[in-house]
Order: sequence, then C-alpha cells, then structure tokens
Amino acid sequence: MLNEADNLADIFRGGLPYFLIITLPILIICSPCLASEFEVMAMTKYDVNGENFGSRSSVISLEAKSLYTWNTGRHCVLARLLDISLNDFNRIRQKAGGLIIMLPDDVQTLSNEVKDQILMLEQQMLTQSIPIPVYFASFTKTLEHIINDITSTTIDNNTQDKTALGQLLLSVNANGYHITVDGQNSAANKNSKLASIQGEFVPNQYAMQKENTGDGNNLPLILITANLKTFGIINKYPLNADSAVLMALIEIFSKLHTTLSTTPKYRLGFFLSDSGLLLNFQGSKKWLEIDDNLAIQNVEFVLCLDTITQSLTSNQPNVLYMHVSKPPKEKTSISNYFKLLKSIAGRNSANLTVEGVHKKINLADSKLSWEHERFSMKRFPAFTLSSARNPTSPLRTTMFKDKESHIVEQLVTSVKNIAESLACYMYKIDPLSDIFKGHAAITEDNILPYLGIKAILQNNDIKDGFEKYLKNVKVFYDKPDEREPDFMFYNGINPKLNIYRVKPAIFDLFLTFAISLYLVGIYFAIQFFPKLYGLISTSTNISIRCFIKPSPNVLKRK
Repeated sequence: MLNEADNLADIFRGGLPYFLIITLPILIICSPCLASEFEVMAMTKYDVNGENFGSRSSVISLEAKSLYTWNTGRHCVLARLLDISLNDFNRIRQKAGGLIIMLPDDVQTLSNEVKDQILMLEQQMLTQSIPIPVYFASFTKTLEHIINDITSTTIDNNTQDKTALGQLLLSVNANGYHITVDGQNSAANKNSKLASIQGEFVPNQYAMQKENTGDGNNLPLILITANLKTFGIINKYPLNADSAVLMALIEIFSKLHTTLSTTPKYRLGFFLSDSGLLLNFQGSKKWLEIDDNLAIQNVEFVLCLDTITQSLTSNQPNVLYMHVSKPPKEKTSISNYFKLLKSIAGRNSANLTVEGVHKKINLADSKLSWEHERFSMKRFPAFTLSSARNPTSPLRTTMFKDKESHIVEQLVTSVKNIAESLACYMYKIDPLSDIFKGHAAITEDNILPYLGIKAILQNNDIKDGFEKYLKNVKVFYDKPDEREPDFMFYNGINPKLNIYRVKPAIFDLFLTFAISLYLVGIYFAIQFFPKLYGLISTSTNISIRCFIKPSPNVLKRK
C-alpha cells in the first residue's frame, strides 16, 4: 500500500498532469452550443430621389438581449413584433447593435388596437434609413421559447427577497444567447429596372364606320391605372388587390367591346406598373415623359386604383374615397362620374358610401401622395379611388393581410361598383340599371386568378391577360440614371440566423475564479504532497505499533 503511494507521488511529481482531465468536462459544458437555426428575411433597402430607406447593415455577431434588458451597441435585440412600440424602435435603431423581429403567428386573430399598433410601426420602418441590421423571422415555438428565456428578469425570479449573494448566484446560473447572421453587405444593383405595361380596347371597326367616327383613335380616352406592390418591409408582398381589380375590369369589359351593339364611343385604356407609393410612382412618371405616347391623347379622365380595399381590417369605416387635386367643377367628366359612382355604390352596397377628398399638390415635396397627381401635373383630369382617406395611411403599404375570402368578397363589391359606374358613364344609361348580371355577372372567378400576381417581369399572367383582351400592348422599362438615379435597388439574399446558448460574462468571471482556486489548490497539494505523505506515514506507523504492542496482562500470564 505504501509502495503504491510512492508511485502515485512520482506520477504527480514528473508525469502527465492528469488533473487537467477533470477540467475538460467543465470547459465543454461552458462552450457555446448551437441552440437552433432559423430562416430570416432581411429588411428592404432601396433609394428614391437620392434618399436612403431601409436597413443598410447585414452582419450580426452580438449577445442577444430582450426588449427590456438591452442597453448598449454590443447587444442585439430579439423581440416580438407585437411587443415593440414606436419609442422602442426609435431607441433601438439609434443605440442597439442589431434587431431581430419575430412576426406574429396569426395576424387575423389580433384585436383592431393591436393591428393599428403593427401598422404604425411598419409605416415607421418604411419611412426611415436604419443604420443597424434588421431581420424578420417567422413565428416558431423554438424562437418563442428563446425570447421568453431572455425576457425573464430578476423580478420574475423574486430576487428582491434574496440576499446579494443569492442574486449573484442567480446571475451566474442564468443562460444567455449569442446571435450570428452572416449576411453579405448589399451592393447597388446597377441592372435595376421597373416594368410597366399598357393596352387598350379598340372599338369595333364596323361600328365605328357605321357611326362615322373614323378608326376610333379620335375617341375620348378613359384610362385606368394601378400599381403592383412588389415589396414592403421585406422583399415579399402577399396581396395585390389593385392589380387584381384592374385585370378583372379588363376581362369584364372585353365582353362589351367585342359585341357590335355594345361598342362604346370611348377608348378604354389600362396601365399597370411595378412602382407604387414607395417608389414615388416612377413608372407613371416615365410613361408620361414619352413624347410620342399616343395612348394618352384626348383623355376624358384618368382613374387610378390605390388600396381599393383594405388588406388588414382595422378601425376604418366602410368608405370609398375619391381623391382629387382640385375640386371638380359641375358637369365636368370627374363630377359626373363621381355622382354615378356614389349612386351605384349606395344601391349595390347598403353599408358602403363614397366621399370626395380634395388635396392640393405640394410641388415642394419630392414625393407625391397619390398617383393621380402625376397626371394632374400634366393637365390631365385624374382622380384616385381608395379605401384610405389619408395619404399617409399605413394601410397602403402594409404586408399583412386578413383572410383571403374576406378580401375577395370586398373586391367583388368594388369591381361591381366601378364597372357599373364606368358602363353607365360610357353608355349614358340610368344608374339604376343592373348591367352586369346573368352571364356577365361579376364573381370571385374574375378576381382569384390575379390576386397572387407579384411582378410584371415574373408573371406571364399579366402580359398574357393584356395580349388576350387588349390591343396596342406595350411593355416599358425604366432604368435608373447612372449619375442621378431616381431609384435604386440593392442585391442581397436572405441569410441564416444562428442562436447559440452561452453563459453570461459574470459566469466566465466566476468560472475563471473557481478554476484558478482549483489549480492553486492542486499545485500546493502536489508541492506539499511529500510532507503530507511523510506525516501520514508517521501517523500510520505509530498507530500500527500501538495496535500490535502486547498488553501487560498477556505478559503476566506467560
């Protein structure tokens, strides 16, 4: 036994320090471990008229903190969209190192008050240049658990009733998270371009000859325009109701223009662009600058569709607003159409009203409020039909939507009112007449095929629909100027979000102190092991001698 002890001492004196093996499990436990990987969507970034919008940065490698515990630029805030207020967002964009937002699981179940809060926050994000990286993640239970974990505060753990030592131990025992997003720095896309498409119904030539009106090119033009919403706060847009209404009107009026007896004494033109409010209606601007554009001659009026129905139900009245730059004079084309639309809407929809809104064009402002202002500045009589009363309404740019069935139901009503009012105007018939009925009735089938349209360049449905029903179909492309671009997009991909579970910094300090004490203890144990061994050996020998020493009674017996 004593010989074995000597060998053990020799090992510690000059051999491999096996005591380090004891520290390896501790180091492995304390090393970062991958909690999970998530799909994230980068916030949109684009330029308009020299102004920067969206998030410019991409890379994140920071400690994750909750909305209530972050305080420096070394923290990345991980929070639910429902929990972020406007003040929170403004403070984060100025001082935090990054922001990861988890989108709600089901927007439809939220109250109108919460929806209003989401809309206002979304609008705030779209109208600012944000210097920090911002990403959006879909709802998952794993991410929800991580947010709940980092949101837990000392108050939740009842630390107010604990001593300073108890609070320290809780801090040491807490879990932390480290966030990494290996995003690429976005570069300006020099090949950025916006597509626009035009077409018109050419009246039946036989009917034109019969009426002695020539080939129809001299007829007054009613132009209907809309814009595709190709992106919101992320490069994804779930709903394009305005373009669906425009395509439905093309399909509906094609039945009237192909029939000899129902050929109107008007040209009916359509214009659809990839640029909307966020891009300052750049497509309409480029289209109007074409010198030989015969499609916009002899214009009766221009009808612009903008947020014709609400994609996210909020505390908004069921009203359709006609926005104009100047109050229309009595007996003008816009005034006559407004009266027809108001009368027909009141007859078809008991709870829908039509109101006129007048707003002057602010020439000092580089960004327009409505698309009809582009045409009004060119002296064309124009107006916008919208469910939004205020041009700054967040409903115009939101990426959130309610149930598709509810939206389609609203669109059918809108298409019916607009189509009947246009027909009554062109054919000069009584607004009490029910034109679109029977085989010409407007149904969901006129809306659904075009509701998922994303972009003119990506969807053949648009060009095919124009070429199927319309004549003089042309596609225009607008590219940014190399020296002073009116708009600019940026290249980028949606990266992966990695979240690692780590211990807080105070745990590292505590662990360093504990390991130091441990190593010091081992060092002194090795250094003084011979003395300790000698002391133990002496004590052991004395005990053995005492144990084997014969007692006096035994000697006397002998």
